[in-house]
Amino acid sequence: MAKQYWLMKSEPNVYSIEDLKRNKTSPWEGVRNYQARNFMRDEMKLGDKVLFYHSNAKPSGVAGIAEVCKTSYPDFFAWDKKSKYFDKKTDPENPTWFMVDVKFVSQFKEVISLQELKEDPALSGMTVTKKGSRLSVHPVDKKHFDHVVALGKRKS
Repeated sequence: MAKQYWLMKSEPNVYSIEDLKRNKTSPWEGVRNYQARNFMRDEMKLGDKVLFYHSNAKPSGVAGIAEVCKTSYPDFFAWDKKSKYFDKKTDPENPTWFMVDVKFVSQFKEVISLQELKEDPALSGMTVTKKGSRLSVHPVDKKHFDHVVALGKRKS
């Protein structure tokens, strides 16, 4: 199957590109939206590339690149009563929530801000630039992925 491209959002005060760089790999746990879960559970494959997006930041935007290094498996944080991702409705025998692992690839010297993404005509139609786009995990067209990476390299 062909490589796919994704954008995954994380608040940098929760988990940042710097954290991923330090840890090298990390589970992408805590996704509690069914559509985002379905992307991770059903579509993400080993080697898929990820735009690592800092949300609720100043500025919000793409901070670097990651790669899927482990395909979906049950998000066991959903069963941990001490976790902020605990979900009393999910059952280990029939899990509701899934996660993937990602590994660090690179960090941009500067974040490519959401404003920059919106103002760039080459990124017209990119999901993250659309009004009301709040999904934490979503697919990205290869042409958009490549263009954002080129922007990141120009700033480095």
